[in-house]
This record gives sequence, structure tokens and C-alpha cells, in this order.
Amino acid sequence: MNLVAIAHRALPLLDLTSLNDADDEASTAALCARAVTPAGPVAAVCLWPSFVSQAKRILSDSAVKVATVVNFPGGSLPAEKVVDQIGRALADGADEIDVVMPYAAIMAGLGGDQRAADHLAACRAACGNSTMKVILESGALAKPALIERAARVAASAGADFLKTSTGKVPAGATLGAARIMLTVCRDAGRPLGFKASGGIRDVETAAQYLALADAVCGPGWVSPSTFRFGASGLLDTLLGVLGQGPETRVTSGY
Repeated sequence: MNLVAIAHRALPLLDLTSLNDADDEASTAALCARAVTPAGPVAAVCLWPSFVSQAKRILSDSAVKVATVVNFPGGSLPAEKVVDQIGRALADGADEIDVVMPYAAIMAGLGGDQRAADHLAACRAACGNSTMKVILESGALAKPALIERAARVAASAGADFLKTSTGKVPAGATLGAARIMLTVCRDAGRPLGFKASGGIRDVETAAQYLALADAVCGPGWVSPSTFRFGASGLLDTLLGVLGQGPETRVTSGY
């Protein structure tokens, strides 16, 4: 495996993310500065709604998108509040909305799928033509059948991307969940992307997700419009491999 080639491939797919309680204007400026690298720009920065307007100003002359999160992290807000969050974020300049679906409704059954679908349909309408990534929280759903149901509900409600995780529960992205979600993307009958988020910190792991996407959706499918990595620490690792940052240790055998 050519780690340099993998790093070149992965960097423009990165949603450089910071969703920490201590985030402020200084950390937002630093995040945005990191988004345009000597090896090229990342796909997007993903940050709290309160920092969208600042990020949009800083990145206005770049190709980097500004993404934010709503109904985050628990997925428990009523639809009208989430619609209001979306409207405010778009007014501040957000290009992409990462919305946590009400995954507890999927887990509860008894009409929960329809409740989740109605909630996401309202979010879809509020997003308009802006990109809507739906976070399934696959680590909480856990069971393959629940992950698949959630993915199909999100796809039917008009998601542009299916995203694994918020990064705020112990279990983040897994290759098993990714395979299920990528299969739904492949079978959607329309463009539907995938975002792996939660625990992806090294090039070898990124390579596994890229290989899986190639296997499920075809070798020409992956691009910034169809595939993202949601991560913070991964960027430094990629730049190290590309000779643009601190050298990083890689696993022997690669």
C-alpha cells in the first residue's frame, strides 16, 4: 500500500472538525488556517453554529466549505427547533448542515421510523439546496438491522450524505456500519454520499474506509461530493506522510 498516494487521496475528502466545549474565536481562526494546507485544501471545516460566520469570512477566498451541526449531539430536539437552528446557520453562511437524526426513535420502534422520517423531512425542507448530512449515530444503534433501517429512513428523507457518528458517544465509526451505509448509498438510485466520523486518526484506517467504498460503490465513486472523513487529528497525520508536517509513525507491513 502506497501511504503517500492514500494521503493525497484522503486530504481533499476531510471535514476538518472541532466541536469542543472550549472552542472560541481563536481556536476557530486556527482551525480555518489549517484547512488550506501546502498539500491543498480540505473539503470543509465543521464547527459549532456560533462560529459559522467567522469561518465563512476567513475562508471566503478558498474552496473550503463551512459545515455546522444541528440537533447535536443527542438528536432529541423537536423538529421546529432544529429547523430554526438550520435557518440561523444558513443565514450565517453555512454551506453544509450535519443534522443528528432522532435515532432513539429508530431504536424504540412502534412508529419511530415514521417519526424520524417526518423530522428529517422538515430538516430537508429547511436546508433547501444546501448539503444535508444525516448523522445516524451508528455506535448507539449498534445492531446492523437498526443501522440499515436508520440509513434507509435518512436516504428516503432526502439526505445528501449518511454520516456514522457525532464523536460524542464511546463507539464511533466502524467498518461494519460503513459497509451497511455504503450499500444504502449505492442502492439509493440517486447521488447519496457517505461520511465516516469518529475515531479515524491514521492513514491506515483511512485506507480501509477508502478500499471499502471502492469495493461497495465502485473505484470511481469516491470524491468530495460523495465521501468525507470527519476528523480533527487526521490532518496532521496526512501532512506528515506527505512531507508537510511532523513525521508520523506508520504500521509495519504498509
